[in-house]
Amino acid sequence: MLLVILSSVAQQEVENISANVKKGLKMKMQRGELVGFQGCLGYDYHPEDKTITVNEEEAEIVRYIFRRYIEGAGGSVIAQELQNLGYKTKRGSTTWAETTVIGIIKNEKYKGDILMGKTFTLDPISKRRLDNFGEEDQFYIRDHHEPIISEEVFEKAQEILRRRAKPRRLNSDGKREKFSRKYAFSCMLECGFCGGTLTRRSWHSGSQYNKVIWQCVTSTKKGKKFCPDSKGIAEETIEQAFVESYRLLCQNNKDVLDEFIARTEETLSENNAGKQLVKIEKDIRALEAKRAKLVDMRLEEVLDKETYESKYLDLTGQIEQLQAQRRDLQEAAETENTMKKRIAEFRKTLEQNNVLEEFDRYIFESIVEKVIVGGYDEEGRKDPAKLIFIYKTGFQSHMDGANFKPPRKNSKSAKQAAGLCSHPTDKVETTCSHHSDDTCGDGGIDVAGYGPA
Repeated sequence: MLLVILSSVAQQEVENISANVKKGLKMKMQRGELVGFQGCLGYDYHPEDKTITVNEEEAEIVRYIFRRYIEGAGGSVIAQELQNLGYKTKRGSTTWAETTVIGIIKNEKYKGDILMGKTFTLDPISKRRLDNFGEEDQFYIRDHHEPIISEEVFEKAQEILRRRAKPRRLNSDGKREKFSRKYAFSCMLECGFCGGTLTRRSWHSGSQYNKVIWQCVTSTKKGKKFCPDSKGIAEETIEQAFVESYRLLCQNNKDVLDEFIARTEETLSENNAGKQLVKIEKDIRALEAKRAKLVDMRLEEVLDKETYESKYLDLTGQIEQLQAQRRDLQEAAETENTMKKRIAEFRKTLEQNNVLEEFDRYIFESIVEKVIVGGYDEEGRKDPAKLIFIYKTGFQSHMDGANFKPPRKNSKSAKQAAGLCSHPTDKVETTCSHHSDDTCGDGGIDVAGYGPA
């Protein structure tokens, strides 16, 4: 009995000391003092005055990570790039992990703010630490120190992070729902040989011969032997081919477009995300009120600790689930508003019987389901320049990408157009200004603009 009493007294003393330490740490956090921080990539920690300053050499790595992430690269790709460039982590290692990159992107310190109290100790006996989801106080201080990146860049990265982290549903074909829509053709191009998607790449970037092309992911990532028949296709080629496809569609199949617009408007009127959003907001407020009442009951010692924690976690889980649904509905509402505007503009364009003078992303996304790049002609021969526009109504338009091949910037005709021709004046008209369909007469690769000559 004496041993039990002494053990109880000792445990009570430990809990009292723990409570006092926690109280002291919270007061330091409230004053803006750094607690448990030993520095991170891009910042140096000064223990004498507990401040942090920017390490410019490391800050360049942080800026590179955010820039590449916003450009569309994933965490694993960026980690591999950093490793290839020989950049070192805060601990001096040249090996980068995807989790390290994502952790940097999530860290609010890089925009000059600081959040303290991200974790908490569950009890002083087991010393188990858990992520703080509201069980303990947190302190967020803005403009705490010099930022490395702007708040705008940070928020763009967080938006991409949230979009990618969101569980993606499976489409009818069993593939995951696509999310990346930075460019007009993102997730819209399909390889006609292997069925893979096409990714955007830049050839000769930084030079006057810069050219944006789309290539099969299977070929670029796994190797040419896995998709040997696909070729890179210029972005301009796809754009001009769609303009021509749209012109032919408006001339010959206007009834198909009218049917599509009517069907889309009917679908948008049925799927009203705004009404569902109001209901979700109401449910969240009701659950938050219940949780607040639960906290009051615990403070008044009406509920025991075990019952309180069980009910608190249950309510928190429900709120987080509804908040996730709210984010999805907010995105859906924005998409609906955007689609309504696009459909209105599209209908106006059709009523005026206008022909597109240049590529319009809004019209392309409104009516096109996907584009198949490459395939086989009627005689079964491989044709990497073949383009099939599959519209959302099921209508298909076959175009020959070779007819929309942009002129090479280093071709003879391009140099002549730039005034580089040295022929006599009386021969300029016949010799220099003549345009030939064969822009590779000098022996370069002539496969409808596919591959650098």
